[in-house]
Amino acid sequence: MRGLTWAGTWRRGPLAAGLLAGVLGLTLSGCAGFLVPAGEGEPEPTPSDPYRVHADKLPTPFPSVSVGVSDRPGAQGPAPTPTVPVGCPSSGVVVDMGEVEAALGHRAVGLTLTNCGNKPYRVHGYPSVRALDEAGDPLPVPVNPGSSYMGTDRGPKEVMLKPGRTVRSLLAWVSTPTGGDLIEGDALEIAPAPGLEARTFPLEGSDVRLLDELNMTAWRTTP
Repeated sequence: MRGLTWAGTWRRGPLAAGLLAGVLGLTLSGCAGFLVPAGEGEPEPTPSDPYRVHADKLPTPFPSVSVGVSDRPGAQGPAPTPTVPVGCPSSGVVVDMGEVEAALGHRAVGLTLTNCGNKPYRVHGYPSVRALDEAGDPLPVPVNPGSSYMGTDRGPKEVMLKPGRTVRSLLAWVSTPTGGDLIEGDALEIAPAPGLEARTFPLEGSDVRLLDELNMTAWRTTP
């Protein structure tokens, strides 16, 4: 048995060696046909540039915009010159007179002073009032700042009147045929203060036109 085993093994040795040699030859020949040295027979790789931009894909440029001085943030042009609204006196304030009210022979009318300008106006004191005759001339009717039967005067108080705001005063007098030596007036001339532009308001009605003396309260935000 040992001789047979060794003999089989010995006989197969040359065959196995031949097969092994053939396999090795094919393998080597195959490697020689498929292996290519580096750098031969291949195109050079294109380097990758992460910042490369294709010209045909560039965005359309933004249109140029010119910015003026007044359009720049924080820029300040010349301050506009304040103008007085049309119909407003150059002083920036205007007076008006309401309807005459009656009570037991006494008469009273509300006066208003309105800031019709575009800046604050300092108000302190009393209106300027005069009684006029039919020709527009002043009448000798006394005008007194103070209280009357129709209203109490709390005295002047300084007010910084903003544009569009109003202060008020109450003008009162006695108007009865038996009230004494009365003067018949045709109109009242009223101004915000002495020396300022005045407006003339007619007195309509015989019982209203009789005047003894005029009493007025100071300009106040409340009557």
